[in-house]
Amino acid sequence: MRVLGIDPGLRITGYGIIDFLEGQVDPQLVEAGVIRLSSHLPLEGRLVQLHDDLLSLIDEFDPTQFAVEKLYAHYRHPRTAILMGHARGVILVVAQHRGLRIEHLASTEVKKAVTGYGHASKQQIQFAIQTQCGLEEPPSPPDVADAIAIALCHGRRLERQCG
Repeated sequence: MRVLGIDPGLRITGYGIIDFLEGQVDPQLVEAGVIRLSSHLPLEGRLVQLHDDLLSLIDEFDPTQFAVEKLYAHYRHPRTAILMGHARGVILVVAQHRGLRIEHLASTEVKKAVTGYGHASKQQIQFAIQTQCGLEEPPSPPDVADAIAIALCHGRRLERQCG
């Protein structure tokens, strides 16, 4: 099973691809990084860029599972949630277009799964991912660690259901 985890953003969208191989205890990190969207483009231009880059990523790595962070809104910043909804919508359309089943994960569930604490800081997530994936240094920027954490959380949940 290959899981693609996505941490949506309109400037930076993080992604992490994890393989869960039969007979192996530890999952394997295949690829992780960010899709950087041009701040010089209008919103619709960034959404097209996100669409195209995510399609290319899916086509290159051929995930069997897809997990994305749920949209949340802070009452002081409703505009941010609305803008993030645009990016998340494009992400969902791309995954659906490629026939991937989409899992929506709350950030608190992901944080708890990888650190044991549902309100862990960005730095705590980075260090947890560094340890769990055997990396020499924490993934950076934090969007990468978040995306890897999303993929790990979803894959481990599926393993528990199937195992």
